Amino acid sequence: MSVAMPVESGGRAPPDLLPLLRMLGDLKRIRSAGREGSLAARIFATAWADVAAGAAVADVARRSLRTCLAATQLGDLDAAVLREAGIPVAEVGRIGDTAVAMAAAPLDASMRQWLSGPLAAAVDTGMTPSFVARLAAQPRAGATSPGRGRLVLEPPENHAEHCMLVAAYGVLLAPAWGAHAETVFLAALAHHLHNALLPDAGFAGEVLLGEWLQPAMVRATDIALAELAPAPRAAVAAACRILPDAATPEGRAFHAADTLDRVLQVEHHLRASGTRMEFVLREMELVHAGPVKPFQDAVLARMGLSA
Repeated sequence: MSVAMPVESGGRAPPDLLPLLRMLGDLKRIRSAGREGSLAARIFATAWADVAAGAAVADVARRSLRTCLAATQLGDLDAAVLREAGIPVAEVGRIGDTAVAMAAAPLDASMRQWLSGPLAAAVDTGMTPSFVARLAAQPRAGATSPGRGRLVLEPPENHAEHCMLVAAYGVLLAPAWGAHAETVFLAALAHHLHNALLPDAGFAGEVLLGEWLQPAMVRATDIALAELAPAPRAAVAAACRILPDAATPEGRAFHAADTLDRVLQVEHHLRASGTRMEFVLREMELVHAGPVKPFQDAVLARMGLSA
């Protein structure tokens, strides 16, 4: 197969989805009292618990993506929190559905229809594989290059966060290449299983490992997969066959998602460091509309902080 085909098909990447991908990336940075880790890492853990329990991958992918989309609008205000706060169950459902619909507005009709499809009853998840916690504790290397120091942007993301976002991106990008979204989702969820054992040395470390890189990654992945029962282990191994190249629609969707998440993670830090007060006050409405806004604006003007 010609190398040109996957290169040319990169032109199918849908730029209209970029704002949504950026919003989803922020799930790596949402944390709440009483809940360990970021929202992205917790969605990752739930997804793996479902996969390990034998849930259908399509259901896991749909439920995970709906959770991610709702969280772009609601943050960590999930159904359990809203119910505990006294909001009626019907209203909790309406709020969640509205949040999903708002976030899904840029998606095509077929993807929105897929997202709105019925969800199977949650399975009894039992134990979450132990590799999930190790991936959540394993920082990403940042940008590395042989002979150069690392560019690590603090706080570093972890592998659970990265894999969850690549899985979500992969489902959203799958239609651009006619890819099987469930395969992309599962492969993305699993593509750093080796880092449950291997700390991330980045590109520089990979170069130094040389011929030992691939066997080390295979061995480390096998150790993680051994935590799964035979059926989900086989499903994950089958999905991961798309990872080595971009010769298939699923491989293209995965590598597009992986590349975008890596670059958007760095872009987030660059955008934050270059943000101007005018943007925060006017576009983001840091001091937003309400009965005391005129007073607040007067205070800022007096202090020389108005945009």
